[in-house]
Amino acid sequence: MKKVISFAAVLILCLSILAGCGAKDVNLGDVLDKMNTEYSVDATKYETKEDMYKYYNINADDIKQFAAEVGKSDTDSKNTEVVLVEATDSDAASRVETALTNRYNSIFQQNASYSAEELDMVKNCKVTKDGNFVTMIIGEKASDMLTMFNDSIK
Repeated sequence: MKKVISFAAVLILCLSILAGCGAKDVNLGDVLDKMNTEYSVDATKYETKEDMYKYYNINADDIKQFAAEVGKSDTDSKNTEVVLVEATDSDAASRVETALTNRYNSIFQQNASYSAEELDMVKNCKVTKDGNFVTMIIGEKASDMLTMFNDSIK
C-alpha cells in the first residue's frame, strides 16, 4: 500500500512539473506597449507598486508584475484605463480582482452621473481574471485589447 501511495505521489509531482513547462512567460509591459502601438492610447503610465496602491488599493505584496495606464485615446475623446496585473498567487489575484472591480464600479458610477455616452462605453468593459492574471480594460477598443491580452498569456 505504501508503494502505491508513493508511486501516486511521484506521478502527481511529475505531472505538475510537466504542466508548468507549458506556461508562457509574459512581460506585461511589453503587452501594454503592443496595445499602445495597435490602439494609439495616449496615457500616463503608473510606474511603481506604490502607484498601484495609491490609485487601486492593490498591495505591493500581491503584485508579481503589472502594467497600467490612464488617459485619453488619440482616436476619440473617450477615457481609457488599462490595468494588467500578474498576482503573486491565486489569493492575491482574488484581492486584485476585488480592488479593480471597486475601481470599475467607481468609474461606472461617475459616468452614470455625468456622461451617458461614456457610460455606454464603460458598460461594455469589464474586470477579468484568468489564473493569476487580472485585468481592467476600459476604452472604446477594450474588447480588442482584452483579446490581445488573452492571446499573449495563452
